[in-house]
Amino acid sequence: MADFNQILDAGEVDSGIINIVVEIPAGSNHKIEWDRKLGVMKLDRVEPIIFAKPTNYGFIPQTLDEDGDELDALIITEQPLATGIYMQARIIGVMKFVDDGEVDDKIVVVPADDRQTGNAIQTLDDLPAQLIKQIEFHFNHYKDLKKAGSTQVTHWGDIAEAKAVIKESQQRWKKQ
Repeated sequence: MADFNQILDAGEVDSGIINIVVEIPAGSNHKIEWDRKLGVMKLDRVEPIIFAKPTNYGFIPQTLDEDGDELDALIITEQPLATGIYMQARIIGVMKFVDDGEVDDKIVVVPADDRQTGNAIQTLDDLPAQLIKQIEFHFNHYKDLKKAGSTQVTHWGDIAEAKAVIKESQQRWKKQ
């Protein structure tokens, strides 16, 4: 497997089209994550099935969030995406998130070329309210069996806020 951080960058953040690498397919309870040191995807743990991911989950290359990992992305598609694929995605917002006291934001994206929906999803407002509730519930509770109350969605931000989070994460990457 190629080192995604060497062959990809974050993409065209100002235009709203970024690069994403998929780690976890929607519906999976496997916590698969990119191991930057080894340059491979690894199975970190298996979560209880009740905490399966409500969306595809991935990362933005050449970024670092405040938790020291690449900046996470929630990828909204109708079907699960395979681990290890790269895609171009349109930024639609950000889920501001704290995990055990550390900032661990999630950029919310859709495929850049979605002919199924005719690129109908342009902002968070275009998502069903129920999906937003499900995502928020998942992230507020997925660690409850291990350490209840250790995660919190603080708010949802628009595209401009998402771009600012990505740019800050790019700066952290460059400083490492």
